Amino acid sequence: MRFLCLHGKGTSASIFKSQTTSFRARLDPSFTFDFVDGFLASPPAAGIDLFYPPPYYSFWNTFAIPDIRKAHSWLRNLLARDGPYDGVMCFSQGCSLIASFCLYHQAETPDEPLPFKTAVFICGGAPIQALEDLGIEVSQEARDVDKNSSKALAAQASSEAILKSGLDRWKNAHAATSGLDASLDPSNVFGLNFTTMPSHLRIKIPTVHIYGNKDPRCPASLQLSHFSDPKLTKTYDHGGGHDVPRSSDVSERIAQLVEWSAVAARASRMME
Repeated sequence: MRFLCLHGKGTSASIFKSQTTSFRARLDPSFTFDFVDGFLASPPAAGIDLFYPPPYYSFWNTFAIPDIRKAHSWLRNLLARDGPYDGVMCFSQGCSLIASFCLYHQAETPDEPLPFKTAVFICGGAPIQALEDLGIEVSQEARDVDKNSSKALAAQASSEAILKSGLDRWKNAHAATSGLDASLDPSNVFGLNFTTMPSHLRIKIPTVHIYGNKDPRCPASLQLSHFSDPKLTKTYDHGGGHDVPRSSDVSERIAQLVEWSAVAARASRMME
């Protein structure tokens, strides 16, 4: 099972490889992971330079639609050149790239299969700007949640917050509801109404959505999970912030979910 792995903004392939070492070590050798740098140079993500040296990369530096679509073209060329890949695994901005790529694919070429069979999303969502460009109604509440959670992440992930508070810095304003992902009202998932969402704008491959209930950006992860087919989706709250915890129990559970994604992808392929 071959996975393409896409990192978060202001990090790198080597950083994402390090962040995922603990759970990947629990998978058998049939799972391989291809970690790729973004194509744009970037300043470091908040706090990342305390732990990892440069260089740092991103897939876009603004949320302008032409920049997002340029990243889609880069991804399409990468898949054609280095693929095929069975699945994708992504973190933060890497999730935004894959999620938006999947949704535009469904909008523009719904009869063609995606170029991968499963996706593992870690602490990431779909860009609000891309959703609006696709004609999805984005309420003021959704815009406010997106804006405020992004500001909170920047503050809580900063070097100052890390040095002052360590892991205690993570606080999610929506923590009281974020753990109830299965019972969130689909008519209002942090401002997005999935009961009126166009049926073709769904991610129709098996997906895993891993998030932390202390992550300020947790609402975006839960919104993204609602774009997936509930019969082909697993969600997991790792209990932390905007990161990949390395504890044994969390690593074991994430490894199990990656294994599930492989089994689900093979089953979906057999049904085609």
